[in-house]
Amino acid sequence: MTQPFPFSAIVGQDEMKLAMILTAIDPAIGGVLAFGDRGTGKSTAVRALAALLPPIRKVAGCPVNSASPAEVPDWVHLDKPKVVEAPTPVVDLPLGATEDRVTGALDIEKALTLGEKAFEPGLLARANRGYLYIDEVNLLEDHVVDLLLDVAQSGENVVEREGLSIRHPARFVLVGSGNPEEGELRPQLLDRFGLSVEVTSPRDVKTRVEVIRRRDAFERDNSAFMLRWQAEDAAIRERITAGRKALAELEATDRTLTDVAELCLALGADGLRGELTLLKAARAYAAWRDDTAITRTHIRGVAGMALRHRLRRDPLDEAGSGARVARVVDEVLV
Repeated sequence: MTQPFPFSAIVGQDEMKLAMILTAIDPAIGGVLAFGDRGTGKSTAVRALAALLPPIRKVAGCPVNSASPAEVPDWVHLDKPKVVEAPTPVVDLPLGATEDRVTGALDIEKALTLGEKAFEPGLLARANRGYLYIDEVNLLEDHVVDLLLDVAQSGENVVEREGLSIRHPARFVLVGSGNPEEGELRPQLLDRFGLSVEVTSPRDVKTRVEVIRRRDAFERDNSAFMLRWQAEDAAIRERITAGRKALAELEATDRTLTDVAELCLALGADGLRGELTLLKAARAYAAWRDDTAITRTHIRGVAGMALRHRLRRDPLDEAGSGARVARVVDEVLV
């Protein structure tokens, strides 16, 4: 099977790549929403990052990727469970997926053939401790959006129907992509994404030629191309691993907290989720850069992706939310 396109070989799209890296360092940031043109590498970046991440340790055969036998749910029956290494899971949630397919349901085959009432896990179980990717997330059906909102809030999937009463952990990095011309995202779900990035097609010939050249090389001689970018991907993996360890050492000073609060207040961001996400993203950015303290440089570096999707619309401001964030950052963080 052909491996995913190397993450380090993706041309441009620096903001999207940084957002993906930050959520890999700290999944508590809350996921990434990538809106923009079709064919700009959104899904490629998701699969590429997951492929280069360190493998997870999970119980072999556990449908929810439990880290140890003690964490395996009661409804899962395994003989002599053992812990093995496995790739970070990346699960696609199709637009037409039914509620049963997403949350899990009664295993009809076992019910009919064996007369057993067994649970068949859904996509949320498979995505636990990994990534749940939704292409064209703005076209997702409302009832599935409601399910995702509940699970994103609690980190647990609860199934109560058909005589089943099942609970299992469902903590994942939610990654959504879409084209804003095809419809808007419900505000409730929009707010659940920690970071939002705007993805556009390259505007200069040189960059477009490099995209074509690398993709062509990837398809024509996959082995040689993967070998060429192996070291760069390994370096990113090592920095992510080091960043995860450094997070606990990065304390936020009162000055940092004040900067975060003043910035969100000046932008008129609703609620306090913006401040919390901005702080987590700034800390992860400092860890990624191997810095020893969170500074205004880190806040500036992530403010756009952490706040642009949390602003109220201003019909008199034609610059767009990203430009509004940049303008207010320059005014507040002087």
